[in-house]
Amino acid sequence: MADILVIDDEKSIRNTLQEVLEYEQHKVTLATNGQEGIEMFENGNFDIVLCDIKMPGMDGMEVLDTLIKKSRDIPVIMISGHGNIDTAVEAIKKGAYDFIEKPLDLNRLLVTIRNATERNELVTETKILKRKINKAYDIVGESQAIIKVKERIEKVAPTDARVLITGDNGTGKELVARWLHEKSPRAGMPFIEVNCAAIPSELIESELFGHEKGAFTSAIKQRKGKFEQAHGGTLFLDEVGDMSLSAQAKVLRALQEHKITRVGSDKDIEVDVRVIAATNKNMKAEIENKTFREDLYHRLSVIIIHVPALTERKEDIPLLAEHFNELICGEYGRPKKIIRPDAIAELQKLPWTGNIREFRNVLERLIILCEREITGEDVKAYAQPINR
Repeated sequence: MADILVIDDEKSIRNTLQEVLEYEQHKVTLATNGQEGIEMFENGNFDIVLCDIKMPGMDGMEVLDTLIKKSRDIPVIMISGHGNIDTAVEAIKKGAYDFIEKPLDLNRLLVTIRNATERNELVTETKILKRKINKAYDIVGESQAIIKVKERIEKVAPTDARVLITGDNGTGKELVARWLHEKSPRAGMPFIEVNCAAIPSELIESELFGHEKGAFTSAIKQRKGKFEQAHGGTLFLDEVGDMSLSAQAKVLRALQEHKITRVGSDKDIEVDVRVIAATNKNMKAEIENKTFREDLYHRLSVIIIHVPALTERKEDIPLLAEHFNELICGEYGRPKKIIRPDAIAELQKLPWTGNIREFRNVLERLIILCEREITGEDVKAYAQPINR
């Protein structure tokens, strides 16, 4: 059942639509002109709008413009007895969901409303899923160290500047990369991640740049690499300090010329990719040891964002505990635990060599093993993954 706003200056049309739609179990609100319809829209919570085009005063196209500005997600179905192809095309270009001519084909109207309702449900589900995903990728904390990271993300994200994210293992470098993408103009395009440390050196070039069929023994078909997959979006090179020197040379060329060449091919492919890299290594030492190219380092590090270790921001532990408490209990379908102040105090005493990754694992262990309340004694007992 949908909550539908009908805007039409013809009483007979309004009454007919109300009768048909209410018979189909929809809730219907009627407006006699464009201005009244906009006021009702602002004060209501509608799923679909049916709007006539030819009306005295504010016509339907003006109403459509106003409604789209207020909410792009609400399907607006335009109806008119004076329509033609040009009018229909203009309405769709402006953002209308559909255009239906008078006299109304009620069967077509009901099908359109059903499709619009299903679209609304899909949009709502997508928003809920995005909120869940974004919550899972939240950068949690109010310490000066983490505020500095968030401020840098806000400033850098809208640009195409390349970013090098530094920090120890488990500090949340991937979260920074994701937020740089989500807050950028490329947010609607792919975010492609490559863990350079997890791919054997002999395969990293194929992974990044793709390969042609027959380029090597196991290349049984053509394959696009991560640069091509990320076209228009963001490529995240995690643990870039572990990349082989030969791959580094090709990445440097890709950054300089915005072109890549698949393994086994001599054809250049243009790519539009923003590259974000991350490492837990001391890159200056890697350069001195000749294991990382200095020219590539300077290409990657237009902006450097350092993610602090958890021990450098222990004042964030209460917020992190509450965040993971809600997130993990939600995943398990359990009510949130009560984390007592003495438990927080014990958590703040721990060394956290594994940083946020270790902290999440400990919270998950406590949530599973403890009763309704998590105490300081529980933290002492279960913080380390030993068999008890």
